[in-house]
Amino acid sequence: MKLYSQSIKALMLTAALALPSMAFAAEPAMMKDGMMVDHKGMTVYTFDEDAGGKSMCNDDCAKNWPPMMAPAGAKAEGKWSVIKRDDGTSQYAYDGKPLYTFVNDKKPGDMVGDKMKNVWHVMHESQK
Repeated sequence: MKLYSQSIKALMLTAALALPSMAFAAEPAMMKDGMMVDHKGMTVYTFDEDAGGKSMCNDDCAKNWPPMMAPAGAKAEGKWSVIKRDDGTSQYAYDGKPLYTFVNDKKPGDMVGDKMKNVWHVMHESQK
């Protein structure tokens, strides 16, 4: 019984030490070559029509400009926040700006959507 008790204590101590490092997931995107990219290396955009931390890109717009979706339970940290979309799903925002990728960017580093209709912009280092 003593060995069992020691094993449980060791397991609990290991879990307690691991939890603080597990509490903070990796940021949803990162800077690469001066622009923000998602974990697949795809360019991240902002939309000028978004205001007040709310996405105005829904339905057909969201098919062309997929929102950077946040998983259930995602939490705000630093300049990162999580907003609720009109359909009830969650989306990442940075410094209050909802974030998107672009369907016509086919490979990492593509920036086909930059300045599209003068309302879509690559999220740059200077904005971070």
